[in-house]
Amino acid sequence: MLPDSDDLLPATVRALPPPWSDPAPERGRALEQLPHTEGNEQAALDALVAALPATPPDTSPNPDPLTHWAGDVLRWLEQDPHDQVRVADVAERCIGHGLAVHHAVDLLGSLGTPHGETALLRVVRRAGASEEARDTLRRLRARRYDVRTRQPPHGEEPLLPGPARDLPYSWPSGFQWPQDLPETDENLARARALLEACAPTGPLPDPTPGPEWEGTEDDEPPAWLEIRAVLRSLMPYARLVTRERLTEGMRECALLGIPGVPQDPGSEDAERFVQRWAAWIAGWIAGEVFTWLGMYVDDESAITPGTTALAEQYAHNGMAAEQAVSMLLWWKTLPHSREALTRLAADGSLPAHLRELAANGLDED
Repeated sequence: MLPDSDDLLPATVRALPPPWSDPAPERGRALEQLPHTEGNEQAALDALVAALPATPPDTSPNPDPLTHWAGDVLRWLEQDPHDQVRVADVAERCIGHGLAVHHAVDLLGSLGTPHGETALLRVVRRAGASEEARDTLRRLRARRYDVRTRQPPHGEEPLLPGPARDLPYSWPSGFQWPQDLPETDENLARARALLEACAPTGPLPDPTPGPEWEGTEDDEPPAWLEIRAVLRSLMPYARLVTRERLTEGMRECALLGIPGVPQDPGSEDAERFVQRWAAWIAGWIAGEVFTWLGMYVDDESAITPGTTALAEQYAHNGMAAEQAVSMLLWWKTLPHSREALTRLAADGSLPAHLRELAANGLDED
């Protein structure tokens, strides 16, 4: 028996006229041939409304047969919507009832601005909104971000030091330095200047996350990944990292319903948000410098005792710590690099994984 044959669908759906009451194979063929007239669209919308329960479910989503059926109807509506206001309303109601949520979000994304976007703005403010809904809404709002990035930061308060603001590499690519960048005096001087300018003076309240999240498919992605995606869109270059734009980014993240984002831009939580993200961005910039110095620089004279001291300082204070330790490991043949690694491996104030990274690298000799 097919998973959504007519006897497994709710009575309200089985009572509808064809093609809405047809089982899967017949319904699919009928919908392929059904003209996209206003009358047929209204019938499709009426069918979806009839299938919705009186109130949203408290626990589990609707049964698979009904979800499959609703997905077919929503896909048909997406192809050529006429009454976009009502189509958006019914798609939003499907999401609220947990019915074919993926297809309903896709439909709202296809509707775009204003109706799809307006509905998604309401969807993401509800508890339990899906990351997919927020991602779709963010894509719809991307044009606003592009406009903002083209505006120069005149009169805005920069949050990164001067050498970082001059960085020509963009954040969407991870601030990555080109692998084939020549080891010129100019580039090595820029690397040193960046590390010195961004160096933490004390432990970060929130250590810099790694440049890439390393969770598994079963893990819940951290909210900072979604926040970073928004901030990258608003501030693709380090020169655009200003207090004003970070605050705008925070407001946008709150509008998108990203969990844990402060709602009040004048609150202490908002100030912590700005300071945290300014430090993290500086950390990701410094991390790419350490990666370039470790993996792509061949001249050991470029790795001075001052450079290894900076790497130890970064690791000790939780800014780009993994990349700093990795750079030291790349150059562990240098006495001053080995000394720094030995101290880090014995530093009980550091996270265990950092101490193990330093110790294991030394033990491999």
